Amino acid sequence: MQSPSKDPVATFSAARDDGDLVVLEGIHPWKHASRFGAAIVIAVTNDRERLTGLVAQLAPDLALDRVQDIDPETWDRLAQRDPTSPLLAVAERRRWTLDDIGGDGDVVVLDRPRHGGNVGAAIRAAAAADAAGVITLGGIDPWTSAAVRGAAGLQFALPVIRLDEGAPLPDLGRHSVGLDPAGPPLPTTTRGATTWVFGTERKGLADRLRIACDDVHSLPMRAGVSSLNLAVSVGVVLYLHRRAASR
Repeated sequence: MQSPSKDPVATFSAARDDGDLVVLEGIHPWKHASRFGAAIVIAVTNDRERLTGLVAQLAPDLALDRVQDIDPETWDRLAQRDPTSPLLAVAERRRWTLDDIGGDGDVVVLDRPRHGGNVGAAIRAAAAADAAGVITLGGIDPWTSAAVRGAAGLQFALPVIRLDEGAPLPDLGRHSVGLDPAGPPLPTTTRGATTWVFGTERKGLADRLRIACDDVHSLPMRAGVSSLNLAVSVGVVLYLHRRAASR
């Protein structure tokens, strides 16, 4: 951790406008950022006793010796929303690139995602399923405050990369499968590491991505149900694939 600032208000205010920094709201984003090697600039609490108990329960591998105590008034100035646990932190944003996606894990591609919470939840599912990376094509920045909250800070656990909306589907040496309601049902067999491409909930997969994919499949749904939440779709697909691969 870098040397703490003597002025937490100035540090947090600057961080919210600095694309190289990210604000972590609550113990879970701080926990994951710390575990996966993030450079923590500053961390503060307004209730050390409660925080100590939570860390003992949820993150006993982490120390609190560099967390600063602040008064309630300062806390209220720092917290744009009330975290579920008494910890706020600033970390250096990790600048992942396509070259960081290695190994033989699956990759998730999100086409023009619009909702930060959904993007974060998709990243969280991908990290839990040991995916090799998450790529967004256009849409919102996957490092927004809402996305970091939704991912519980797991943007630090695996490569999370944002490309322009018109960028071609990256060639990552994996079989590519687009998820689209017009495709045949997703098979129960597996073809090894896969790049899974998810369209928007409203408009589905862009034509150029549908054409670029090796295959296009759908997730079967009950008649009358028109769509499935993006993050839920990502979790279902990744875990179905893991289950098939383990057989």
